[in-house]
Amino acid sequence: MADKPSGGVQSVERVFELLELITDAGGEVTLSELSSSTDLPLPTIHRLLRTLVTMGYLRQLANRRYALGPRLIRLGEGANKQLGALARPQLKSLVDTLGETSNMAVLDSDMVIYVAQVPSPHSMRMFTEVGRHAHTHDTGVGKAILAQLDDDVVRGIVSRAGMPRPTTMSIGDIDALIAELDRIRERGYSIDDGEQEIGVRCFAMAVPRAPTPTAISVSGPVSRVDDSFAQRAVPLLQQAARVISDEMNRN
Repeated sequence: MADKPSGGVQSVERVFELLELITDAGGEVTLSELSSSTDLPLPTIHRLLRTLVTMGYLRQLANRRYALGPRLIRLGEGANKQLGALARPQLKSLVDTLGETSNMAVLDSDMVIYVAQVPSPHSMRMFTEVGRHAHTHDTGVGKAILAQLDDDVVRGIVSRAGMPRPTTMSIGDIDALIAELDRIRERGYSIDDGEQEIGVRCFAMAVPRAPTPTAISVSGPVSRVDDSFAQRAVPLLQQAARVISDEMNRN
């Protein structure tokens, strides 16, 4: 594990270290798996896990594995609302300039969840809703997020979530997805070209230095979201992502 910043409360740091390890493992682990992933003494891990189970932040399953608990949902929902409020001015600026729907999504376990949206003024637009979950492999925001992660982490996410193909354009093979992520890393943004919905194109970009993997996007019908649109949209997405990142990391 990375060194923890000094000056914090050790027991609090340890609790969040365990919660992050469980989250990174897909939301469910054994005691021995946790013990092998941290330098914390086993009795300390066990004591902290018991406390988190008692408080509802973890659950102990019948097979004795530990899973994230229901009380985390309320905390996550509140955090997502705050993230959405923080990003909304930049999303609105994208819509005002480009005229197409803008979204922000974060990684939520093995899916993405949309946490903010400013809709296009056009009657014909993408109708993704705030609070909706979607797969990572066939969405612009999902692929932008995956491109920030190691390939082994990507394989774990996709193996747990599956790779359904909503359209014939959707990627259905993990090796093809990894190759696509390499292209995204090289050019700096992702494209969903009819992978979620035929006739809809999306350009997305990860938010750098976000506390949780995050991406923003602009989406619309292919009749309007063409190559010339991309030339205008990509620099604006980059600028918006940078401003959102600065806001997230402001002390």
